[in-house]
Amino acid sequence: MEVGFIGLGRMGLAMVERLAKRRHRVVAYDQDAEKVKAARRKGARPANSLGGLLSQLRKPRVVWLMVPAGVPVAAVMRNLDTHLEAGDIVIDGGNSFYRDSMERADTLKQQDIHFLDVGTSGGIWGLKLGYCLMIGGDTKAFKRAQPLFKTLAPKDGYAHVGPSGAGHFTKMVHNAIEYGMLEAYGEGFELMHQSEFGLDLHQLARLWNQGSVVRSWLLELTEAALARDPKLDKIRGYVEDSGEGRWSVIDSVERGVPMPAIALSLYARFRSRQKESFSAKVIAALRQQFGGHAVKSK
Repeated sequence: MEVGFIGLGRMGLAMVERLAKRRHRVVAYDQDAEKVKAARRKGARPANSLGGLLSQLRKPRVVWLMVPAGVPVAAVMRNLDTHLEAGDIVIDGGNSFYRDSMERADTLKQQDIHFLDVGTSGGIWGLKLGYCLMIGGDTKAFKRAQPLFKTLAPKDGYAHVGPSGAGHFTKMVHNAIEYGMLEAYGEGFELMHQSEFGLDLHQLARLWNQGSVVRSWLLELTEAALARDPKLDKIRGYVEDSGEGRWSVIDSVERGVPMPAIALSLYARFRSRQKESFSAKVIAALRQQFGGHAVKSK
């Protein structure tokens, strides 16, 4: 199948390589010319502009975006709009907010252009293992693009999950669950690290991966990380968030759905970025004021 690919970051470039290896015709574009050269080495045909990309594709065309959510996706969509024609399919495989995807689908539908929102999970391992794809949008467009999904995903690793917005909504929830799982592993391993038993954390991660009810791919990755750096001395405990956890917590408030574990895991990420917590200073000061408790000075 033929596809135009826009956005050649770590996941985008790996997806281009996986498609090209399996004989899809891929035309690739990125603002960074060096990334376009890298895609060419992986088997894609290079393009030096969005217009140049679309001109190399047979109509009706399929264009796949792997661009950061928010302003970058909006900018690409504005530039694409002048080149798209009726029958074309636009696929957003990034982590866009699902309500934005619903609006984009409605806007493009008026021009008889199809939009698929594809939640993509797999990270840097996707090239080798395949990507889990949660696909929202028109059924006919899904079927037309299905050869791409079949190539990118492992067996049973993709599904049409619902109408426009459903793909990015389910990916949002998927990532929110990931937040909670990561926090639980982090807290458990910290408790063991602080114990008096001198535990071998790598040994325990390996042990728990053998039949334990907490075994998982994330625990396998924990095992691998601890094998390289048993005390994680080379890593700072600064944890970013890419947006999906925030959106999920906000959505849960709007729907009145309790998500205490996921909400707290999001706040733990915020705390990880503070060199010193101002709220903790306030609490220490208040304890001194009402109870005469000692405080520690800088």
